[in-house]
Amino acid sequence: MGTANSIPILGAHASIAGGIHKAVERAKEDTCQCVQFFSKNNNQWAAKPLRSGDVARFQQALRACDVSHPLIHDSYLINLASPQKELWHRSIDAFVEELHRAELLGVPYVVTHPGCHTTKTERQGLRRVVHALDAVSRQASDWKVRVLLETTAGQGTSLGASFEHLGFLLGETKRADRLDVCFDTCHVFAAGYPLGTRREYDATMGRFDAVVGLRRIKAFHLNDSKRSLGSRVDRHEHIGRGRMGLEPFRHLMNDPRFRNIPMYLETPKGEEAGESLDAVNLRTLRGLMERR
Repeated sequence: MGTANSIPILGAHASIAGGIHKAVERAKEDTCQCVQFFSKNNNQWAAKPLRSGDVARFQQALRACDVSHPLIHDSYLINLASPQKELWHRSIDAFVEELHRAELLGVPYVVTHPGCHTTKTERQGLRRVVHALDAVSRQASDWKVRVLLETTAGQGTSLGASFEHLGFLLGETKRADRLDVCFDTCHVFAAGYPLGTRREYDATMGRFDAVVGLRRIKAFHLNDSKRSLGSRVDRHEHIGRGRMGLEPFRHLMNDPRFRNIPMYLETPKGEEAGESLDAVNLRTLRGLMERR
C-alpha cells in the first residue's frame, strides 16, 4: 500500500496569539509542513478587520518558514443548521466574513461543522444547512476560497456524523462545486465507523467513496479518540494513546490516495519532556510511514 512517493503533508492547528503570522511560525517550530488556525477569536462574533500588513506578514511567514496548505477553521459560534431565525442569519453573515478573511489571506479553504438542528429533525436541519450554504455561495460567488464540510462525531444534535449527511448536503446545494470535505479521524470513529484493521479501514473508506467520494476529501484532521467506537462523543486524544490506537493512522499514512492531501493535528497542546506535544505526535505519525 505504501510507496516511496506516498509521503503525507503533516501539520497541526496553531495559535494566532500575537498575530496570524505567528501561527505559521509556531507550526514551523513544531516541525509542521502545513498549518490550520482560527482567523479570529473563535469564541467571539466580532473580529478586527485584517489590514494589508497582517496579510503581508502572514504570506511572508509562509514563504520564510516553508509551510504550505494554510487552512482556516471557522468560529464554533456559527450554526448554519439553527432553526432560530436570528442565529441562522447571524451565522451566515459570520461565515461569509470567515470566507472573506480567508480570501484576503490567500487561504484556499475554510472548515466548518455542518451545524446542530437543536429542536428540529435531522432532515429539517440538513435542509437549513443547504439553504445557508446557498446563501453563502451567492455572497461569495466571485471568491476563490472554498468550504470544507467536516465529518462530526454526532454529539448532541450535530449533523455530519453519517456519510449520508454529507452526501445529502453536497447533492442538494446549488453550488456543490464550492464544497468539499474535511475528514476527522476521531469524529468518524466516534460516529461508529471502524478504522482499526485493514479490512475495517478499507470498508469505511469504501463506504465514504460510495456515498460522498474520496475525491471530495481536501483535508484530514488527525486525532485519536478518548471515547470508544460509536460513542458519538467528541474528545480528541494524542496519536496512538486513545481508543483508536496506532493502526488507523498507519493505514492512513501509507495510503497513496491521500499523499497530496494535507493532514492537521487537533490533539491537546502541551509539552512532554520539554518537547511540544505536536512535535511528538508528528514524529509518531512519521514513524508509521513505510519506506519501500
